[in-house]
Amino acid sequence: MKCEYCGKGSYGKTIDERNYWNIFLAPSQRYLGTCVIAIRRHCSNLSDLKDIEWKEFSIIVREMEFILDEIFKPTLFNWSCFKNSAYRVDNPDPEVHWHLIPRYDHEVQFQGIKFEDPDFGFIPQPVKRKIPETVMKCMINKIKAYQQHYAESKF
Repeated sequence: MKCEYCGKGSYGKTIDERNYWNIFLAPSQRYLGTCVIAIRRHCSNLSDLKDIEWKEFSIIVREMEFILDEIFKPTLFNWSCFKNSAYRVDNPDPEVHWHLIPRYDHEVQFQGIKFEDPDFGFIPQPVKRKIPETVMKCMINKIKAYQQHYAESKF
C-alpha cells in the first residue's frame, strides 16, 4: 500500500525533506499556511519515535512557527496528530504525522485571495479549500526563502 505520509507517497506539495521528517504544504488551505510534518519512516505511534526524531521535530516546530509568523502573521498555531483517517479503511496502518494549522482572529490576504477563520477559538474544521496551483507554488517559494534566511541567521 502506498503511504501518503512516510516517504512512500506524498501529502500535498513538498516544502522540505529533512533527515527524519518531510514538510508538506497541505492540499487544503482553509487555514492559510496549513502544513503537514510527517515522519519519513513507517511509524504508527508517537511512543515509537526515537529521541533523534523528536529532536529534529522540535527544530522544525520552532522554524515553521517563526517562518509562518513572519509571512502570514497568524494569531496562534494549532498542532494536531490525528490518525483517524487510517481507520476509514479495512486493515488500517496509521502513520505519525502532525498538522500545523495557523489560526487567525483577523482576515488575511495572500496573492489577492481573502482568507478568513470563521472557527477561530474553536477546533479547526475539516472543510477543504483548494486554491490555485500558482498560489500554492508562491506559498512554497516564500516558505523556502524564509527557511534559507532562518538557516543563515540561526534565530
